[in-house]
Amino acid sequence: MRRSRLAVIVLSGLLIAGPVIAKESAARVADVTLPDALDRVLRDYEQAWRTGDAKALAGLFSEDGFILQSNQPPVRGRAAIEAAYASQGSSPLRLRALAYAAEETTGYVIGAYTYGNNVGDTGKFTLTLKRVAGGPWMIFSDMDNTNAPPRSR
Repeated sequence: MRRSRLAVIVLSGLLIAGPVIAKESAARVADVTLPDALDRVLRDYEQAWRTGDAKALAGLFSEDGFILQSNQPPVRGRAAIEAAYASQGSSPLRLRALAYAAEETTGYVIGAYTYGNNVGDTGKFTLTLKRVAGGPWMIFSDMDNTNAPPRSR
């Protein structure tokens, strides 16, 4: 009987305390060097964001491009992208590439971003790219989300 009571007390304490989960620190994924034509997309994006130039940002996208931001509905089309970016930007955005691939007319960049002199990444992104053969790379979709944990409801 004593063992049963002791087991119930210990088990109750574990249930109240909740599970013990070891916290892992996320290792920083190393940067990759992009070919100049792909790197230009990131540097132009940073510059347009830094200056709050929504028209220049939208100009980096294909006419039928998308922005897919956290907690926002999808935005499609250059004019809609310009309108969405009109109230954003004007901070020192820094983009770094983690992986990429490119063929004749399609490509992608997976990366991470932060602002100013922040240490560590604020979030991550994927850019899907397209181009007319031999032309400049245009963003078809930009999907990003923060590294911040979800807010409790």
